[in-house]
Amino acid sequence: MADALLVDAGALLAGAVGARHVLSGPAIAEEYGGDESLAVAPGAPAYVVRPASAAEVAEVLRIAGERRIPVTARGAGTGMSGACVPAPGGIVVSFERMNRVLEVDAVNHVAVVQPGVSLEALDRAVAPAGLCYPVRLGEPSASVGGTIATNAGGMHAVRHGVTRHHVLGLEAVLASGAIVRGGGKYVKASAGYDLTQLLVGSEGTLALVTEATLRLRPRAGRSATVLAAFGSEEDVFRAVPPLAGGGPEPVALEYVDLLAMAAITADGPEGAAGLGVPEDVRLAALGHLLVVLEDRSASRLEEDVETVAGRLLELGALDVFVLPAGAARKLAEARERAFWTAKAAGADDVVDAVVPRGALPALLAAARAAAEDTGSLVTGCGHAGDGNVHLSVFQPDPVRRDEVLRRLFRAAGEHGGAVSGEHGVGRAKKPYFLELEDPAKVELMRGIKLAFDPHGILNPGVLLDSGRSPQ
Repeated sequence: MADALLVDAGALLAGAVGARHVLSGPAIAEEYGGDESLAVAPGAPAYVVRPASAAEVAEVLRIAGERRIPVTARGAGTGMSGACVPAPGGIVVSFERMNRVLEVDAVNHVAVVQPGVSLEALDRAVAPAGLCYPVRLGEPSASVGGTIATNAGGMHAVRHGVTRHHVLGLEAVLASGAIVRGGGKYVKASAGYDLTQLLVGSEGTLALVTEATLRLRPRAGRSATVLAAFGSEEDVFRAVPPLAGGGPEPVALEYVDLLAMAAITADGPEGAAGLGVPEDVRLAALGHLLVVLEDRSASRLEEDVETVAGRLLELGALDVFVLPAGAARKLAEARERAFWTAKAAGADDVVDAVVPRGALPALLAAARAAAEDTGSLVTGCGHAGDGNVHLSVFQPDPVRRDEVLRRLFRAAGEHGGAVSGEHGVGRAKKPYFLELEDPAKVELMRGIKLAFDPHGILNPGVLLDSGRSPQ
């Protein structure tokens, strides 16, 4: 009976979005089965559908709901926690055709976009108006819809905040097929529950976003990058709170680990020379802090650079370097490629956790202790300014790796943080999230899930357990 319902659904889906936009069997490319998570194996959907409008998405969900077929939304597949790995026999709704910037409103400083728009394409669209969308991720091909699903942060979060701070309104389709709107081109609202913000970070478990109204900011005309070398990782993170808490406000405060720095200096002394880092400093440094400053005024920016450089030396830096534009770009790109560097080096998992930035040394100490006790290697980099670290775990034994992760996430919670700052829970972190989170909060989330998705068809098994929540 289930197979018959799936065959019948295929014909109905073709009627909803057009036969050539419904893929099944061998026509489904491997990429539709997963994301960049190293811990979650790809899934095998029965269908991939590529709608072109909210109305088509609504019809797809109506069909899926009537037949109780699980549905997983997919943007660019750049996620890190397995949140877009489909349930077996389910439907993947790919937003690759819904990839337009519908409006750039220079008066109200907003952009209205479809969920399949990449951050890179959005930036190109708003640049002529002198504006920018300040959510800066390591992967510019990430889709707006995907970043909304995980409440992504990125390098500029220390100054500009994370995705939810820039989402003013959403159009979304509920599991029933109903289309709802929340928010709009305004920054204040006090009229009932904020459904827009509830959907941000919900990882496709409550509704499918089909349009977003995003807040833009004036584009900075000039930027400068300061690299500080420190004698230990602890010294780097101890310097972050005072640097972020006074004086010029950095747009980015990034920790660069040895793997990322090795990628830059792989060619030997010439690589280091490109950054202006003497050989003796490079060999002595065990951690680096990348500080990015922006301003429209060249003279003001120069003053800020001098101030920050002096502060870094006062905070224990071995040396400080103001990088030429080319070297700064190379270093930033290497930092953004940290995941790929770790993956190429054989990492068994790459995860993120977040704590108040003052607790970063304690979190790293807990990670090191877990690594030492289990014979693992844990290396880190990340958004030091907002307490969000990304850790590469080298431990092929799944039992020992599980112990490392459990201790890491427990330490994050004990120090006032959470199991994820921007990657989301997905499938990869769900066991740790459910074990370590307050049971009362989890039960409240189950109730919200039930209200939005009574039959449990939206991304079952992501964030919460599969199936209908208990009543």
